[in-house]
Amino acid sequence: MAQPEQNLMDKIVSLCKRRGFIFPGSEIYGGLAGTWDYGPAGALLKKNIKDAWWRAVVETRDDMVGVDAAILMNPKAWEASGHVEAFTDPLVECKTCHARFRADNETDIQAHGAGHEKKKEHVEWTEPRKFNMLVEARLGVIEDEKATVYLRGEITNGVQVNFKNVVNSTRVRIPFGIAQMGKAFRNEITPGNFTFRSREFEQMETQFYVRPDEQEAARWFEYWKNERMEWYVRLGIKRENLRFKDHAPGDRAHYARAATDIEYKSPFGWAEFMGVHHRGDWDLKRHAEFSGADMSYRDPETGETYIPWDIETSAGIDRSLLFFLIDAYAEEGERTVLKLHPRLAPYKAAVFPLLANKPELVKLARSIYEDLRKRFMVAWDDRGNIGKRYYGQDEIGTPYCITVDFDSITETGHPPSVTVRDRDTAKQERVDVRELSAYFSERLSAA
Repeated sequence: MAQPEQNLMDKIVSLCKRRGFIFPGSEIYGGLAGTWDYGPAGALLKKNIKDAWWRAVVETRDDMVGVDAAILMNPKAWEASGHVEAFTDPLVECKTCHARFRADNETDIQAHGAGHEKKKEHVEWTEPRKFNMLVEARLGVIEDEKATVYLRGEITNGVQVNFKNVVNSTRVRIPFGIAQMGKAFRNEITPGNFTFRSREFEQMETQFYVRPDEQEAARWFEYWKNERMEWYVRLGIKRENLRFKDHAPGDRAHYARAATDIEYKSPFGWAEFMGVHHRGDWDLKRHAEFSGADMSYRDPETGETYIPWDIETSAGIDRSLLFFLIDAYAEEGERTVLKLHPRLAPYKAAVFPLLANKPELVKLARSIYEDLRKRFMVAWDDRGNIGKRYYGQDEIGTPYCITVDFDSITETGHPPSVTVRDRDTAKQERVDVRELSAYFSERLSAA
């Protein structure tokens, strides 16, 4: 019998395809493992997550600036950062069928072995060996002279190599941060759990530079841990489904002096989707060593010169989106509803004419739709009965539905009103058409 957790993941995957959130990559050609395409609703949800993050870490702060670095970099940058040597996972291979797995993925290894045992086949595994996850590409116009480059395995490097460019071109002073969002690529051995482990994904990161002082670094490390946790809670993820997990010294990445993950209690167990890392001066010193460039910072007030330390926050956008969906998913009687935070919901409202074959209803509904879409992302729906339309909008997380009914066009002596239905409570109220824009502005800004 399927476990409830697996049933939930199956429902999430089904909803995502049915309602246009996420499709398998290259599906009509049989797909490509570890790649996913975002449909109309998913693209909007992802944009809203990124906009909310950028607003929180850049637009509302005076100690953070943003960059957008290239995906392709000089290969020496990846040697300097340690990725060519240390960006590895342990890999084991089944000697019977040559299937490969991460050596630390005991669940998949045991399941694979059990499958062979059912066939009365003996299973042996190779010794774990290192497998580099950088994705190689070839760059150049002449086939025989193409150079090997790498698709970035993480977006950090683009910030680090531009540290002095940012300092020299702006008025930033330490402590300050540099934020970036963008694509990254990893040659994952066993992608899985829907979009959780993919070969192409997006990250949102900040590198926050501080004085090389243990107390100062520890203070900012704790600050960013709590700031990132509270951001997810403010946007609707239940606090009881989140936790910190500190990395033991032996489990930290090669660059980390301290590291903490934020994990989500997912249907497939506690799973990391963002981390806070004390990177020290690893990156700037290494890039200075490999490039010959001066990566030091000179304090304009004291004249002191030093290599700053870096407190990093790094989140997976795709993983965050998946966990926002899972956490918002609810089944209430006959309806399935995504109780997404209004700031994240793909559409803020949907507009319906009660009947699509009544021109006077359609005309008024269309005018309301055209007016509201100047300020909000609004959906139009005139298909099927009104109940199915409500349930359809519930499934994509639309906070409000506006219905133009016969009362809207027969009211005399005052402007027309419409029915506004709340997604979470299913309660309805009449609202003056002239007040709709202010009505939604007030509720969405307060959310």
